[in-house]
Amino acid sequence: MRKFMYICCYLSFYFPYATESQSFSYSGNGETRDDWKRMAKADIDIAINLKPTIAVAKNVIMFLGDGMGVSTVTAGRILKGQNRNKTGEETVLSFDKFPHVALSKTYNQDAQTPDSAATATAFLCGVKANLGTIGLDGRARRNNCTSAGQDTHVTSILDWSLAEGKSVGIVTNTRVTHATPAALYAHVPERDWEGDSKLQPTVGCRDIALQLIDDNIDIHVIMGGGRKFFLKENDTDPEESRLNGTRKDNRNLIATWQKQQQEKGRKFKFITNSSQLKSLNSDQTDYLLGLFAYDHMAYEIDRNDNEPSLAEMTDKAIRILRKNPKGYFLLVEGGRIDHGHHDSKAAKALHDLVAFDDAVAKGAELTNEQDTLIVTTADHSHVFSIAGYPTRGNPIFGLVDDRSGGFLLAKDNKTFTTLVYGNGPGHNIGHSRQNLTNVDTIENKEYISQSAVPLDSETHGGEDVAIFARGPMSHLFHGVHEQHYIAHVMAYASCVGDYRADKDCAKSQVKPSNINGSSVVKISFVLLAMIGLLITV
Repeated sequence: MRKFMYICCYLSFYFPYATESQSFSYSGNGETRDDWKRMAKADIDIAINLKPTIAVAKNVIMFLGDGMGVSTVTAGRILKGQNRNKTGEETVLSFDKFPHVALSKTYNQDAQTPDSAATATAFLCGVKANLGTIGLDGRARRNNCTSAGQDTHVTSILDWSLAEGKSVGIVTNTRVTHATPAALYAHVPERDWEGDSKLQPTVGCRDIALQLIDDNIDIHVIMGGGRKFFLKENDTDPEESRLNGTRKDNRNLIATWQKQQQEKGRKFKFITNSSQLKSLNSDQTDYLLGLFAYDHMAYEIDRNDNEPSLAEMTDKAIRILRKNPKGYFLLVEGGRIDHGHHDSKAAKALHDLVAFDDAVAKGAELTNEQDTLIVTTADHSHVFSIAGYPTRGNPIFGLVDDRSGGFLLAKDNKTFTTLVYGNGPGHNIGHSRQNLTNVDTIENKEYISQSAVPLDSETHGGEDVAIFARGPMSHLFHGVHEQHYIAHVMAYASCVGDYRADKDCAKSQVKPSNINGSSVVKISFVLLAMIGLLITV
């Protein structure tokens, strides 16, 4: 009997610390000082029991929120909560729970405020690059073919992972030829050369879509938008019959991909809509090309049932890739966060942030943090602000309230929103600022937020962005880092690329004794202890 009581006491002590790292959260603004103390103590208990997972990362998943600066994370967190009828500020995003957080310096080799092409080259290839260039080192000049010779080409973690026999995948809700995913497989001095119609009459360079199909037949999963760059001019789009392809070289690259896969005797599928993705048998598919839109995929707030969500694509990609006993690398990009900001349509950007969070949650659910490194970060920020002292729980898209039932007025005696931009299309050129009292800023998803400086398109921000990480070697994200460091940590953790034979690679390390992984590992640990104790009864 005493042995049984001992086991019960052991379990009651162990399990509070063995669960996934998370903080208390509250649904309203009625917390007492004791609530705040308990919340802090719970976080301290988690922190003092946190130990690094020193092991090889069999799998690596990078979740890239394009344009997801810290203000976007905060506003998206509030929106997620308010969508659930909470005040919002206390809400926890899935990646808020990751134990290791750092900052990334996003400048390009030649630019103080970066673009997505050069930043992607940094965090996927491990080398800082010049604005607008993809997969090339700093000797290449934008829009200049002669500067982008073979000696300027840099390889990516996709290449390094393939070389070790791992499976690799790309998931995005932008065109699959867009700047961020392209850095995994292409080498071009101009990010806009996504199809051959974009680079005519340039001679000596190949477009991004062509490089994806002709040079990268071994990528296992490719999902996103951008069918127009793969179809020739007289090809009718398979989902939108009123549209034709844009290729001028008389090549249907989708047909080329299918022929190549067939010649290699592979189990492959080409799909174009959500129902085809849902019915796809992951066990019977090793290579997947899913092009779900003629151009970019829809914003989450506009998405219909014909297009899958980012989380649904993530789910299917992991199920296909994880069949490889050697592991995999997967990039998941929430790219339309960035596009919403450029249009100064905060509703579109933030609803996409919430959809991105769902994808990260799905990735965490399907993986084990003992063998899978998950890195969630952004390529750059935006000139996007949360301001004005609104009351806690004030609608995130709403006007700033005066905390007494009315709205706060600016010095021009007009109302203003919590969310504003430093520059962009929301500036009334030649006119005084619009009074927003009778403007629907909450339900109108097309509302363009006001900005200080008039520009056709809002710009990126140059400040640092956050890195959230969990899994093997995630503790290497620990302070302020240059952005290209991210690629090196992912390679080091998974022993690929320059670190495949490094004597200091995680391959030579001993796995930790602490149990901070999946529920399977936790339960096994407890059951072994119970069996040992019962044997002595």
